[in-house]
Amino acid sequence: MSGGIEGIFEGGSLPVLERLAQFTQSRHKVLVDNVANLSTPYYKANDLDPSKFQAQLRDAIDRRRGSANAANGPLEPTPVSLDSDESFGNDNSGVLFHDQNNRDLERIMQHLAENTLAHRTATELIRNNLEGLRTAIRERV
Repeated sequence: MSGGIEGIFEGGSLPVLERLAQFTQSRHKVLVDNVANLSTPYYKANDLDPSKFQAQLRDAIDRRRGSANAANGPLEPTPVSLDSDESFGNDNSGVLFHDQNNRDLERIMQHLAENTLAHRTATELIRNNLEGLRTAIRERV
């Protein structure tokens, strides 16, 4: 079991929620870049794959559960390296226009809405966890 203040923030669901918030923030930047380049010739829309992130996060959680620290240990390694090129994928769906751009504003906006909902959920759950810690520190119910 982790000791000290680090154990509070490395245990439970906080690391998982933090990784989700980081992923959705990075994905939001990629999706907004797609909107900004809707009329850029030869631009191919990019995306971060949520299912790949979920699979890697699930594996990290399973590894943590199998460790001696169980659910109280740190979440190692960090799922989905958001800086690597392998995390990005061209969204090759949609119609290829005469300027070789595969824009699809409706699909991008759908992905943005889904991503925003996931981000809001993660940040709200983080806030609730921290509020519970604040209540415990104050020793009030």
